[in-house]
Amino acid sequence: MTISLRSRHRWFSALQQLAQSIPYPLRGLLLGLLLWSTLTSAWINPDPVWQAFAPESAIAALGKLLFNGTLWPHIGASLQRVAVGLLAAIAVGVPVGLLFGLVPMIERSASGALQFIRMISPLSWMPIAVMAFGIGDLPVYFLLAIAAVWPILLSTSSGTAAVNHKLLLLARSLCATRSETIRRIVIPAIVPQILVGVRLAIGTIWIVLVPAEMLGVSSGLGYFILDTRDRIAYNELTAVLLAIGIIGCALDWSLQFLQKYWQPSR
Repeated sequence: MTISLRSRHRWFSALQQLAQSIPYPLRGLLLGLLLWSTLTSAWINPDPVWQAFAPESAIAALGKLLFNGTLWPHIGASLQRVAVGLLAAIAVGVPVGLLFGLVPMIERSASGALQFIRMISPLSWMPIAVMAFGIGDLPVYFLLAIAAVWPILLSTSSGTAAVNHKLLLLARSLCATRSETIRRIVIPAIVPQILVGVRLAIGTIWIVLVPAEMLGVSSGLGYFILDTRDRIAYNELTAVLLAIGIIGCALDWSLQFLQKYWQPSR
């Protein structure tokens, strides 16, 4: 009896040490996987349709789609649209944010109208985007850009307004021009804030991407979701949802890496 209790204690201690060695993010993923598997199990949902949404079915379908090359063109198309929409948002948001941060009067004058437009859901622009740009990639680019521009603009504006004024006075005393001051002092100082805005923009753009790709395009993850629904391939649909989550996390982690290792002194 004593040996059995000691054995149980050793097993409990080993399991406790193993649990403590697992990183906290991985613990959450394992817990979510366990919950997902439980909710789609046969003893909770005996309907065979629900078995297509099970983790093992989705992972197997994802591996098959990646191995036979079916999913890669759709991933590439979606990432291309994200890149174009994000670059357009940066091209608009950073200069306007700099202008607002450097000239508060302009920011105060335009804040009401911009706040009104910002509160309109990006997906609400779908009919107007189709009327203006037709069917294809252009309305998708427009929707992604208008969804991503606001966090970049606001982060840039707040970062510019918070730049150390002593540095600006020093540049003025050294007879630096306005463009030199912006290029050599303001922009390097606000890069961390811009990265924060870009990270928020990627999160927003990745959410808007899937419904935006249902505007008549013939490729992309959003289009593929509609295709799997029409084919009643629910295991592939779940696999695409899994791929969307993985790619979104990878994009967010890459921005976290840039934020962590960015050195403003450069």
